Amino acid sequence: MVLGSIRVALVAAAITLLPSLSTAQEFTRPVRLIVPFAPGGTSDILARLISPKLSAALGQPVVVENKPGAAGNLGADTVAKAQPDGHTLLLMDVGSLATAPSLFPELSYNVEKDLAPVGMVMFGPYVLAVSPTSSITSVKTLVDYAKANPGKLAVATSGVGAMNHITAVQIAKGLGIEWKTVPYKGGSAASRAVVSGESQVIINGAPATLPFVTNKQLTGIAVSGDERIKSASDLPTFKEAGLAATDAGTWQGLLTTGGTPPATVARLNAELQKVLAMPDIQEKIAEQGGLARPGSPDDFKAWLSTNIKSFGTVIRDAGIKIDG
Repeated sequence: MVLGSIRVALVAAAITLLPSLSTAQEFTRPVRLIVPFAPGGTSDILARLISPKLSAALGQPVVVENKPGAAGNLGADTVAKAQPDGHTLLLMDVGSLATAPSLFPELSYNVEKDLAPVGMVMFGPYVLAVSPTSSITSVKTLVDYAKANPGKLAVATSGVGAMNHITAVQIAKGLGIEWKTVPYKGGSAASRAVVSGESQVIINGAPATLPFVTNKQLTGIAVSGDERIKSASDLPTFKEAGLAATDAGTWQGLLTTGGTPPATVARLNAELQKVLAMPDIQEKIAEQGGLARPGSPDDFKAWLSTNIKSFGTVIRDAGIKIDG
């Protein structure tokens, strides 16, 4: 009886320890952090900023991997089809995820089922900028030129159906002008195209665009969001400049594979919140025109669901379609 009691006690103790052992083994190999756009864009900059901190917190290397293509869907699909254990993460402008179901009728993954929101990371306003070789120096001169030369201005975007593409369509409609949108593989490639004069206009995330403005490789003329940003206080807001899509911007979020255990998602969220609360991280995000946006997985899930519906309406009303 005594031996049996000891065995029962040992089994009970082992069962009690299982959750803690499981937690300790959540991250047992390097973690892939997929950025579904080319290097140098807002998502890439942010991923490389937080990855060392996440690596230290999780006790495993967090390796940033760029996987551009199909307006972010190639990288998102990779995460959606990964093993659901939290070792494959996705960091991107989640506006692209919110538009994907409406833009891609045969999407290879289900945004709300195959991806698990971990937490929102950052809001970065869009900067409207032009090539410094053009005669455009303000929103007024932009509108004047566009009306005098309908269809001549080329707006560089991160890809067909990307949020800055949709924003460009909204702005053109609001101003009553015509310009053509030209897709590139990510915000960095789009920025370089305008710097070189290949395209003339860009609407892109502040973290990726402001360095070009600071170096006078691009001329900034307006910024989205509720107020002017410290790193570009001379630029009027979209509202001040009379532009549509005043709340447009890059909403960066972190996700993992759908079906990942809730405890693992919660652990990732907890570590992400700690990273975003670090003064040096907040300062670096602010320096680039962004604002840290910590939040729960449920908050992020609700945001995504709401915006899938609202962006779907915008896309249908504007008749935006993607061939192929």
